Amino acid sequence: MKVLVDGSMCVGHGLCEAAVPEVFEVTDEGFATVRQGEVANTDPDRIRSAVNSCPACALTMEE
Repeated sequence: MKVLVDGSMCVGHGLCEAAVPEVFEVTDEGFATVRQGEVANTDPDRIRSAVNSCPACALTMEE
């Protein structure tokens, strides 16, 4: 599974990090990033929910 953040769309709401903190992190600059090493060990339904909840539509997930 691959999870991506479109940095040009992310506005740093942080909902992804709140939903799945082991996968998403909001940096000091205020933009979400993906902790790649943790994606494979996380329930895909939780990740999908976070992706679908992004108000800026900045997240994508490829299974």
